[in-house]
Amino acid sequence: MEENHTPQDEDDQVPSTADALEEGDEGDELYEHHRIRADKGQELLRLDKFLLNRLPSTSRTRIQNAIRAEAVQVNDRPAKSNYRVKPLDVITITLPEPPREFKVVPEPMALDIRFEDSELLLVNKPAGLVVHPAFGNWNGTLVNGLAYHLNNLPTGRNGEIRPGLVHRIDKDTSGLLVVGKTEWAMTHLSQQFFHHTIERTYLALVWGVPKETSGTIRGHIGRSVKDRKVQAVYPDGEQGKHAVTHYQVLRSFGKVALLKCNLETGRTHQIRAHMKHIGHPLFGDATYGGDKIVYGQRTGAYKSFAESALAMMPRQALHAKSLGFVHPTTHEHLHFEVELPADFEALLAKWEQYAE
Repeated sequence: MEENHTPQDEDDQVPSTADALEEGDEGDELYEHHRIRADKGQELLRLDKFLLNRLPSTSRTRIQNAIRAEAVQVNDRPAKSNYRVKPLDVITITLPEPPREFKVVPEPMALDIRFEDSELLLVNKPAGLVVHPAFGNWNGTLVNGLAYHLNNLPTGRNGEIRPGLVHRIDKDTSGLLVVGKTEWAMTHLSQQFFHHTIERTYLALVWGVPKETSGTIRGHIGRSVKDRKVQAVYPDGEQGKHAVTHYQVLRSFGKVALLKCNLETGRTHQIRAHMKHIGHPLFGDATYGGDKIVYGQRTGAYKSFAESALAMMPRQALHAKSLGFVHPTTHEHLHFEVELPADFEALLAKWEQYAE
């Protein structure tokens, strides 16, 4: 019997703890936690019982929920609980979070919760708040606050707290996150992200005005070979992972424009990298060149105005406006929206005054 994390090419490998917890809207990415090859002499045995034997620290409920949500595959295909495992079958289990070796410390925190029931909650994350603990940010993250709020959340191996995240947004991006409060909700929601059925809308202020009032950006996204903190777009698809962003120009202010962006996929820094790729980086985005004047003269009154606009919102102008998904237990389609934060509203008002 084999059980390990499969080694892969560097760009696609299961991340290290620090890399895996890097921020980014990666809701449709799943990480392989277990790969088990049945012995040559394996007798026919139900899949759920086989996994229960192989993973003694995992509850029967968690295994069955994972199977129901197709997070368990046999020979690269989803299988039912009553599937009979045969000799040399390869069983894999994928989960929405990368494997971790640290514990999350619950911390009291004021959370802007917009909806909550027994299965999930919606939280409006402010800009500046890191979502997940990682190197340099082990405390004071949204996950620490969620762990405190969800004190009845099921625990995993060695009492490790599972905070319920199925996707993430960047530290300096504001807006909605959905959080699973049960193992089933986490698994069900993560599968919706993986199969691209989640409806996600962002508002973004970008430099310049795209020539087309609406369009679609397609280009594989992966780590830049020059700077691993930056995501690069690879149009030929030979590197990175498939990524699609749909955009629509909502308002033009001459030198900048407000866009509505819908994510078909959810790669790290997807909107930020895609907009940079087409020559319209997000306003204030230091990582992708939007923290300086990109469109317009760099002299005179306009220079002073643009620099003051950058100073009043020193972060990328990106807001996770809405989320739509199917409830894990009621199967009702839910849709939620949140207003723009005050700094974003003030920035738009400033540019509107300039345009007039």
